[in-house]
Amino acid sequence: MKRSRAIAGSAVLAVAGLATMAGATSASATPARAASAAYNGACGSGYSVVNSAEISGKGKVFLTYSGKTGKNCVVTVRNTTGKPVSIYTYLGPTDGSSDTVFDSGLYTSYAGPVYLLAKGRCVDWGGTIENVSVSVNGSNCGRLAAGTVTHH
Repeated sequence: MKRSRAIAGSAVLAVAGLATMAGATSASATPARAASAAYNGACGSGYSVVNSAEISGKGKVFLTYSGKTGKNCVVTVRNTTGKPVSIYTYLGPTDGSSDTVFDSGLYTSYAGPVYLLAKGRCVDWGGTIENVSVSVNGSNCGRLAAGTVTHH
C-alpha cells in the first residue's frame, strides 16, 4: 500500500513537472524584443538629454546639454551590453568653426562621452554601432530643433 502511494505520488509530480516544462518551453520560444537603449548619465551631472536618434536595432545616440557649462555632449549606447563591438560617436559644429570631436573603439556598452562648447551654435552629431549608423545634421541650435536625420 505504501509503495502504490509512492508510485501514484511520483506520477502526479511527473505530470506537474511536464506541465511546468511545457509552460517554460512555450514562454522561452517567444523571441524577446530588445529593449531600447536608455541614457546612461555618462556626460555627468548637469547634462540633460535634448535629443536622441535610434540606431536601428542596435542602440541609440543621445545629445545632451549643460546650461551651466554651455557644452553639448554625445554618447552612443548599445541596447544590450555584451562582447566588445565597434562603436563610434561624434559631435561637431555645423558651421565648421572648430574640429569635430569623436570617440571610437571596441566597447561593450557605449562610446563617448564627447564634449563641445556650442552655446547658441548648431551641431552635427551621431553614432555607429557595428555597421549601422545615424547622423543628425544642423540641429539643436541653442534650442531643441529637429535637424536632418540620415540613417546609413
